[in-house]
Amino acid sequence: MIIDIVTIFPEIAEAPLRASIMGRATAAGHVTITCHDLRDYTTDRHRQVDDIPYGGGQGMVMKPEPFFAAVEALRTPEAKVILMTPQGIPFRQSKAVELSAESHLIFLCGHYEGVDHRVVEALVDDEISIGDYVLTNGTIAAAVVADAVVRLLPGVLGDERSAAEESFSGDGQSIEAPHYTRPAVFRDLAVPEVLMSGHHAAIETWRKNAAAERTTRNRPDLENRSD
Repeated sequence: MIIDIVTIFPEIAEAPLRASIMGRATAAGHVTITCHDLRDYTTDRHRQVDDIPYGGGQGMVMKPEPFFAAVEALRTPEAKVILMTPQGIPFRQSKAVELSAESHLIFLCGHYEGVDHRVVEALVDDEISIGDYVLTNGTIAAAVVADAVVRLLPGVLGDERSAAEESFSGDGQSIEAPHYTRPAVFRDLAVPEVLMSGHHAAIETWRKNAAAERTTRNRPDLENRSD
């Protein structure tokens, strides 16, 4: 997979995507991730990427010209162009699975008050939001989505069951059961005996029940979600 991230803050995306599993995935050749400075696609001496909004209002709007130049330079026939924006569709694990089947993703990262909408109209295939809140820029969000997608690529996690058994996988309507490791007792807090019993059927039943309880407590919204 090829991932291109277009942003005015490439260093923000580079840091998390070079470490840990993402770094190993890149080193192993599962993915090529390149962060591009949007200012490199400007043509004026000041490398300007924003301007005042038509119709008035606070803040600045990101200009269309650099985004068009970047996408036209980077786009391949199979590329999917994604704009990270609070106005996008909510990012779910099902979307991560869908995107992991793509061969080339181009992330466009907004800043300031947003991006000139002609970028959306002419260039963008998907608008994605990672949550109902506003970040200082879309670069952080692009790194989050890239991480969620890359870890689903074959060979990245090593054990293919890992991704399939995680929260939001499968039916997408539950989160994982609690996990425990050694020591068996820590500060009078004991690991549930069933997990040390070696009885696999009983362990599976416990995990399903514990996951259901945890979902009801922490994410009741998932139980009635249709996607």
